[in-house]
Amino acid sequence: MTAVLLALVAAVGYGVSDFVGGVASRRVAALRFVIASYPLSLLLVLAVAPLVGGEVTGSSLAWGAAAGLAGGVAIWWFYQALAEGPMSVVSPVTALLVAGIPVLVGLVLGERPGPLAYVGIALALIAVVLVSRESDENVAGGAHPRFTTRVAWLTVASGVTFALMFVAMHRVPEGTGLWPLAMARLTSSLVVSVVALGAGMLLRPPRQLWPFIAGVAVLDVVANGALMFAFQHGMLSLVSVIGALYPAATVLLATTVLGEHVGPDRRVGMVLAVAAVAMITVAS
Repeated sequence: MTAVLLALVAAVGYGVSDFVGGVASRRVAALRFVIASYPLSLLLVLAVAPLVGGEVTGSSLAWGAAAGLAGGVAIWWFYQALAEGPMSVVSPVTALLVAGIPVLVGLVLGERPGPLAYVGIALALIAVVLVSRESDENVAGGAHPRFTTRVAWLTVASGVTFALMFVAMHRVPEGTGLWPLAMARLTSSLVVSVVALGAGMLLRPPRQLWPFIAGVAVLDVVANGALMFAFQHGMLSLVSVIGALYPAATVLLATTVLGEHVGPDRRVGMVLAVAAVAMITVAS
């Protein structure tokens, strides 16, 4: 039960963060936003970690670094795929891989959630795809972009690396506090900074975006911290699939705050997400 609640907190945190970041990215490139929010997240974790306590171990820092490396590379490839390909394909395929691969890894490692949880997992995977569907455009606004071989590779690669980040976070041992998360944010900050430097985008965001950046940094720390602790108290196959439902929170905010239209597919996805969480909660 604790793991499910923490995973829900993580999903809501990721979803709200994506919404805030998405609104801000309409004014500046997403990569420029991330190179500011990631280091700020690191500073926040370093400020809170001593209060949380926990033992600093080599294995926990190594798994944290692995999670940060995978996450930094994943966000780079994901943004490239969104920039070049159709969001209507890139987003749901990535989301399915992020949710599905950790489930498979958990089952291979011997996890057996039970019949009701299996149904919940199946519904959650369908919900992730439905709520992640976007318009048939890329982030640059180009209509009807092609899902080329390069975009397909970027999409699959980002989904796999995001999933590996979940798997690495699951390997962080209990009792190590937030120190592994600090290491994760350090490595991911380095990755996105190098990418931004290579792309000529290592520039300070406009001053008016810093409130958004600060908000996303706080949400990032809360979501990742909650997910890491959820993994320590629950199964990889269950926690990861609930955490991957974060697009539902983004869609809900886009509907209520921005008044965006929600199609029937997304509505069905939202209902399935609620049903999936209920089933997994009962099974836990």
